[in-house]
Amino acid sequence: MTIEIRPYHPTDLASLYRICLQTGDNGNDASGLYADPFLLGHLWAGPYAVLEPELCFVLTNDHQPIGYILGTADTATFGTRCEAEWFPPLRQRYSMPAPGDNSREAASIRQIHQGHERSNQWPEFPAHLHIDILPQGQKQGWGRKLMEHFCHHLAEQGVGGVFLGVSPDNGNAVDFYRHLDFEPVDGQAGILAKRT
Repeated sequence: MTIEIRPYHPTDLASLYRICLQTGDNGNDASGLYADPFLLGHLWAGPYAVLEPELCFVLTNDHQPIGYILGTADTATFGTRCEAEWFPPLRQRYSMPAPGDNSREAASIRQIHQGHERSNQWPEFPAHLHIDILPQGQKQGWGRKLMEHFCHHLAEQGVGGVFLGVSPDNGNAVDFYRHLDFEPVDGQAGILAKRT
């Protein structure tokens, strides 16, 4: 078994979607929660890999992707690009759900229609990231290595800080980020950030 970090390649896109789904329930497999297996990837993996591939890194086990870290160096600019280049065709594909539909799928489709943030209320932390690792890559230090790898690339670009969103109910994830010196921003338990 050989686990390593490498740059993203366009042929990884389907694997990123799969990993996004299989970690999409607070780190657990969300496959049984979505009839459409692509929805989570459309939001949280695809746009980053396609629009900012230089900040997308893949964790592989014997060359097979088992995790990733991806994000953007400039949250506001990225959101604007998503609005122009990523979401329009998805909005044609997915019509807005009925108001009474409270399913997870409906929530994801509403998020597609809402889009990503096109501003950043924390200018000292212009970048943001997402990280997901399947169980076979967990508890071996690879999460820390992916985070360090990503933050190193941000620092090389002169990006001064990065933030991420995390469910306060996901105690393992919160503890993981806090051990990497991420702290709540403006008292918000679900937004953690650090200087690069």
